[in-house]
Amino acid sequence: MIEINSQRLLSDLRELAKHGKVGTGVDRPAFSEADVAARRWLEGRMREARLDARIDRYGNVYGRSSAASRAVLIGSHSDSVPKGGWLDGALGVIYGLEIARACIEQKSAAAVDVISFQDEEGRYAPFLGVKSFCGVLDEAAPGVPDALAKSLFSAEPARVEKTRHLAYLEAHIEQGPKLEAARRRIGVVTGIVGIRRVRITARGQADHAGTTPMGMRKDAGAALLRLANRILDAFAGMAAADTVWNIGVVEVQPGAANVVPAQASMMVEFRDMDARLLERMLAALRELAAQAGRGPVGVELAETARIEPAPMDARLGEVIGEASRALGEAPLSLPSGAGHDAMIMSQALPSAMLFIPSIGGRSHDIAEDTDERDIVLGCRVLAAAVEKIAA
Repeated sequence: MIEINSQRLLSDLRELAKHGKVGTGVDRPAFSEADVAARRWLEGRMREARLDARIDRYGNVYGRSSAASRAVLIGSHSDSVPKGGWLDGALGVIYGLEIARACIEQKSAAAVDVISFQDEEGRYAPFLGVKSFCGVLDEAAPGVPDALAKSLFSAEPARVEKTRHLAYLEAHIEQGPKLEAARRRIGVVTGIVGIRRVRITARGQADHAGTTPMGMRKDAGAALLRLANRILDAFAGMAAADTVWNIGVVEVQPGAANVVPAQASMMVEFRDMDARLLERMLAALRELAAQAGRGPVGVELAETARIEPAPMDARLGEVIGEASRALGEAPLSLPSGAGHDAMIMSQALPSAMLFIPSIGGRSHDIAEDTDERDIVLGCRVLAAAVEKIAA
């Protein structure tokens, strides 16, 4: 059995968190000074672990084991959102480092390659690093030229090796409250949800709010708010158990208390594992917007983001579940409502994700934290899964 060094694991996580440290969290956006320093530190730690390590031109830190011709790839990302948490992404990278190091030290039959992908959080181009690794990056896409202009690295691109890599595993904090609420310490991710994001714009006419009678107004703001209520009610009636939706941005112009709004817009986002349900919700939204536009205010709809659901490999999920139960912890199967590098990797390799609890469900904030005992347990489970996959 692969035995991890729990104190070394926790020490490496704490050491990585010093790069860009802000309170109890980190500020390490892609290609920032703190991010670059963290990547150079990771490269050094990988080399100390006797991995062949380099940072490629996209900023990916890739540590390759020379101990075997076949390996399990473990990774995540080490960039962060501004003033984010110390474990988001970093956990999966350090799990990979510790398990790879343990395999080498213990002369295990299993071998692990480790990767920290760049810009998962999308400072320049979401999933920049993993897309380049999988060979699906459009270098002319918005943000990519800016990212490469910021890169201080020049090594040849790291690439997925389908004849070498048995599977891709990613560990992550849950970033939500389900594990904690269920009193479970290990989550097996069934898939990563698809996303639809739509901008709805209402166009009316600006008039004096004190002199224009209510029945004679073309009030874009009022029309948009009424539409928002209808959308929320409709989604509640259509949703499955894990469907989520959000109106996260609302703007009114000209934005004065004594002016009838001439224009108002909102961003509506909804997520689920079922692509067919997402399409039904989108169709309902379009119909509601069309109905709202039949009055004195015009309504326009534009889809701004479309990400398809990414199921995780069921057999790999079973292996993680078996490893968890062997260590005395009954796992919880759940979808991921947040995007992860695994959603891109799943297009290239059989992929699976393991979650551990987030205290209070917190993430993307310096308040993010996880009990050290859960951190250690998660790494032990992933190490046991690696051994089963290699066998």
